[in-house]
Amino acid sequence: MEAQQEGTRMRVAVTGATGVIGRRVIPLLVAGGHDVTAIIRPGSKHHTMPPAGSHEVCASLFDRSQLAAAFAGQDAVINLATHIPTTMTAMMFRSGWRENDRIRSEGARNVSEAASEAGVRIVIQESFGLAYPSMGDAWVDERVPLAPVANCATVPDAEAAVAGFTHRGGRGVALRLAGFYGPDASQTLLMAKSVSWHWVPLPGKPSSYLSSLSHDDAATAVVAALSAPAGVYNVADNEPMRRKAFFDAIAATLHVGPPHFLPEWTAALMGIAGPVLKRSIRLSNDRFRQATGWAPSAPSAADGLPSAIREAYGTGL
Repeated sequence: MEAQQEGTRMRVAVTGATGVIGRRVIPLLVAGGHDVTAIIRPGSKHHTMPPAGSHEVCASLFDRSQLAAAFAGQDAVINLATHIPTTMTAMMFRSGWRENDRIRSEGARNVSEAASEAGVRIVIQESFGLAYPSMGDAWVDERVPLAPVANCATVPDAEAAVAGFTHRGGRGVALRLAGFYGPDASQTLLMAKSVSWHWVPLPGKPSSYLSSLSHDDAATAVVAALSAPAGVYNVADNEPMRRKAFFDAIAATLHVGPPHFLPEWTAALMGIAGPVLKRSIRLSNDRFRQATGWAPSAPSAADGLPSAIREAYGTGL
């Protein structure tokens, strides 16, 4: 199926509409002239209003009939639903990832199948770029096989759901997103607080690479994906940073000295998250940029992370 012509008005349904990426994506879609439906989980205890300009529909990712009704008449579905643990303690244990696993497996499959049933033409699925193996200094493109461990074991399930949608005649796009940062990201504050105490919060060599992406650039990438051909794409900033440079940039923003690095063996103390946290992954975004013309506003974390930290701290810096 050919890519959607840029500028064409579409009806777009967004799951995860009130999350950190969803609440940025919806205003961009509305500004682009699209008719946007925000899919809200029924009975959510943390329900917040979706961004202005969208229509709200309640539907569970685990009820295919509800999804099919919500997707009726839509041209595209963007699945941004996740349930990522927000504390390091929760990240260490398998139980902390259970709901996210169900979303990536059962939820993504239901979205894909319900979208097919409703005649939707495009499905965009959030995936995880840090499920690649550690590759040292080498650039990592989409030809490298994933090596998911316990905390991202269901990433292949989500991507298989998208491939199934394409196989049934639609255009499925999976976005392997890099590690997020932003003023409303719990991980950003965690890193900043740790560096303020003069320690890097992650295991791994100072020379290894971190692939990053600001929340705002993730949102523009999701919208750009509406024009992408079917397939899997890495989405990261242009210039992944070595860990020492990354955390030195945080230290400079906080006006403290360079932090100390944890020994690599401490990864074993971080439970199921440890193996991913210590990997060196230098994501290449070439394929996505060539397919869509997208470019990050922050070419590297050195450009975007300091302002995110200052905004997170308010006037405290």
